Amino acid sequence: MQDRTKIKAILEAEESAILGKNVTVCGWIRTVRDQKSFAFIEISDGSCFSTIQAVADAKLPSYEAKIAELSTGAAIAISGEVVKSPGNKQKYEIQVSSIELFGTCPNDFPLQKKRHSFDFLRSIAHLRPRTNTQGAVARVRSRLAYATHRFFQERGFVYLQSPIITASDCEGAGELFQITTLNLDNPPRDKGKIDYKQDFFSKPAFLTVSGQLNAEAYATALSDVYTFGPTFRAENSNTSRHLAEFWMIEPEMAFANLNTVANLAEDYLKCLIQEALSCDQDMQFFNEHIDKGIIERLQHVHDSPFIRMTYTEAIDILKKSNKPFEYPVEWGSDLQSEHERYIAEEYCKKPVILTNYPKEIKAFYMRNNEDGKTVAALDVLVPKIGEIIGGSQREERYDILTKKIEAIGLDPHAYAWYLDLRKYGTVPHGGFGLGFERLVQFVTGIENIRDAIAFPRVPGQCEF
Repeated sequence: MQDRTKIKAILEAEESAILGKNVTVCGWIRTVRDQKSFAFIEISDGSCFSTIQAVADAKLPSYEAKIAELSTGAAIAISGEVVKSPGNKQKYEIQVSSIELFGTCPNDFPLQKKRHSFDFLRSIAHLRPRTNTQGAVARVRSRLAYATHRFFQERGFVYLQSPIITASDCEGAGELFQITTLNLDNPPRDKGKIDYKQDFFSKPAFLTVSGQLNAEAYATALSDVYTFGPTFRAENSNTSRHLAEFWMIEPEMAFANLNTVANLAEDYLKCLIQEALSCDQDMQFFNEHIDKGIIERLQHVHDSPFIRMTYTEAIDILKKSNKPFEYPVEWGSDLQSEHERYIAEEYCKKPVILTNYPKEIKAFYMRNNEDGKTVAALDVLVPKIGEIIGGSQREERYDILTKKIEAIGLDPHAYAWYLDLRKYGTVPHGGFGLGFERLVQFVTGIENIRDAIAFPRVPGQCEF
């Protein structure tokens, strides 16, 4: 078998460079149409949204036997000459000179050429990447990840691989997956309680909910850092917006205030939207089949200056709207998705950065404002999604942070290392977190977050 050429490279090549060239394409059959004296074979290799058509005729050695072996889902290599396609669906096709069959596919292959529900596809998550939708999601997601690293690297940020195992609860909410090597049928006990001194880490340990605290440590040495990795929440939410395992992008900046964080969040989001829009074929598919108008909506978000307002101003707008919200609107309560979407979609009709939330509804590490009631927090709200980014200026004052940790019932000794950052050369700093799957949802129009990640982990489901 000669060197493989990917379908994307063939379809994007200039005629002068590709016509008449002999190539080998490896991929999976989408359809086979046997016309007795010749056959049309549609092949996908995942390199782009498009497939390529190969035409085999009866001159092919053992033509009937070879074509009889081919079926939807089979893996093959086809060699032949690239010629102009007489149809208008694509520029080129392949005149087949040889076929090599790698893997046959029986008739019970569940992805025959027809529409399948998203629920069904989640039940075969190992095969669903072969569908148009999941292939497009995977390619766009890959481009967004690449653009994330490029965005921060070009701005001088250092990429930090923060730990996945931790003894700290960053959010203070207690929704943690505990890990242990103890015998759960008969755990060691001390005075009636489980003796974690005999556990692997000699203390309770968990899967991380965020890399932020670790990023703060490195920001106070390297100025600007970012993390991009998996995070975990043991929140029993069986909704289209929640995952138990998801990826987070978390930049952290020293010598920064809330305005610095807001500016970075706006620039980053616009950069990622531009990258998504450059995925032409995949985005056209989403625009036509998943969420009509999404390209225009994303372009509007990219081109619009983000509106900035305080939480208090937003509450006032919501109260005056006379909308029949399911959840009541009161100062001091957290905004629900319906409130966020009203602000972004109906009132402002563009992205909004909300700032200065009541301190009681935000995390302990956020900086107290001078009014004594709010903290220097921000959320970025976008149409169709609501909150997509959450961030803050961090509390850099040692005494105040210590009191905040104690007030929510956390042990200051467990956070001694975190408090040291305020003890030795403290500095104003801040950052934000963006859930990567929420971003993928936003730019593709995919309705359920379980379809924005390869193998979703949700309550009661951990297959594949």
